Amino acid sequence: MVLGIGNDILTDDGIGPKLVSDLKNKYFLQEIVFQNVFLGGLEILELIQGYCTVIFIDAIITKDGIPGSIYQFTPDDFRETLHLSNLHDANFLVALDLGRKMGYNLPDNVQIIAIEIIEDRIFSDHFSPKIEEKYTEIFLTVEKMVRTILRDT
Repeated sequence: MVLGIGNDILTDDGIGPKLVSDLKNKYFLQEIVFQNVFLGGLEILELIQGYCTVIFIDAIITKDGIPGSIYQFTPDDFRETLHLSNLHDANFLVALDLGRKMGYNLPDNVQIIAIEIIEDRIFSDHFSPKIEEKYTEIFLTVEKMVRTILRDT
């Protein structure tokens, strides 16, 4: 499963869903499920249950991050992305641990691809100019990362 997380009407926050939609349009293989959601924490467990590999694509804002930078990490080196953690819910690591303890059939291979963004609080269905300018480069890099993850699975 390749899961885009974000809100496509909040400027750059929609980067995950946009990337996943574009990947789905390019790779419509039946054995890969592409889905977009705007949720995180415990709610995500139901979606990822039963898959061997899940790739999350989400936005991230770090203190000194460069817009358009792309990070890849696993739960072992987890960084808080915008949606895999939620102030009103358990963070992603706690949710995974709790799900496993509750007997959920969760993926052994969880990968997180996070794109450094600028703006996630202004209503707009367009990216900020810097993210828009870099979108093709971001897409090509994320596409390569997804292919590598799926090939190695």
